[in-house]
Amino acid sequence: MMSVWSEKLMLSSAYLDKTLLFSTISLICIGFLMMSSASLHLGLARMDSIFYYPTRQLIHIAIGLVAAIAIYSVPMSFWETYGTQLFFAGIGLLVLVLVPGLGVKVNGSTRWLALPGFRFQVSEAIKLSVVIYMAGFITRHSELVTDTAYGLIRPVVLLSTACALLLIEPDMGSAVVIMVIAMGMMFLGGARLKQFAVLIGLVSVVATLAIVLSEYRQKRMNSFLNPWEDPLGDSFQLVQALISFGRGEWLGVGLGAGVQKLFYLPEAHTDFLFSVLGEELGFIGVLSVILLFTAIVWRAFVIGVMAEELGQRFSAFIAYGLGVWFAFQSFVNIGVNMGVLPTKGLTLPFMSYGGGSMIVMCCAIALLYRVNREVQQIKQGKDKEVHYG
Repeated sequence: MMSVWSEKLMLSSAYLDKTLLFSTISLICIGFLMMSSASLHLGLARMDSIFYYPTRQLIHIAIGLVAAIAIYSVPMSFWETYGTQLFFAGIGLLVLVLVPGLGVKVNGSTRWLALPGFRFQVSEAIKLSVVIYMAGFITRHSELVTDTAYGLIRPVVLLSTACALLLIEPDMGSAVVIMVIAMGMMFLGGARLKQFAVLIGLVSVVATLAIVLSEYRQKRMNSFLNPWEDPLGDSFQLVQALISFGRGEWLGVGLGAGVQKLFYLPEAHTDFLFSVLGEELGFIGVLSVILLFTAIVWRAFVIGVMAEELGQRFSAFIAYGLGVWFAFQSFVNIGVNMGVLPTKGLTLPFMSYGGGSMIVMCCAIALLYRVNREVQQIKQGKDKEVHYG
């Protein structure tokens, strides 16, 4: 029995993308170190234990790895068959979050479901389900997407339901991520540029209205446009983040030696972890993390192209969708931390503290590993046919 499992493990490892694996492990490890540095004082102040947050994050990583192994073992045909059902299950979870007594409210937003031992942010799971659903839709209705406006409108109407529920929480950041994933995948699926431009225009109008009709979103926009107008009020978080980068310079002040995280920079272990990294590891640390994210996105699109060339369109669009997701969410988080985008509550993939984010990101990257495995197996089989043919 052990020899069988060893053989299966060796075969699976042979299909792993080494660049992708190295980049993922590096981000998780760097993220854990920075999260620990940013949260030791919080654990002591809130829970009387400096190891409270690092211990819980280790548990999140462990659960994420177990879930990733399970996802990796499931063939892509399963996700293609049940993608729509998974999406509607995600919609159901978003509804449950809004039910009084089930959803957990933190900092004015109800985004979490309380599970034994930790809180789960449902918006992270809905992003993964959107990737799977859109990959299936584009694969089944490629002619609709490429030839008619209905092919764009149909999935957008359904996704608008998820976005509306997210805005009620409120969680505009996740709603924007979902729409960007969907539009990016439809564009790569061959949507006409004219129809695509109209769709972007409609989404932009809706996003503008969401800002104009919400007082707290207007405040965020104003603090972004002029952060130094109210540095001790609405712009406090952004100003402290900018100070963090200024202190870091080229090499940083040293791991654990940062001071901005010490009750100056709010949410230093979650949404603004990148600022702590900028202060303690400097420009070199910032550049290293950006390059690691770039490597993951690059490999996602390379795997997608290989899958499409082999006729595996569903797998290809899974890879494309994951690449768009990783690229956009990491770009927004880093941009917010550096003051080039308005403040949004989006985590930094594989790095920020949080059970839901870490577990879902581990599942998402495992799905990309699975795509690569099946693509490599098909490619190897065709190479053998050519060799022996």
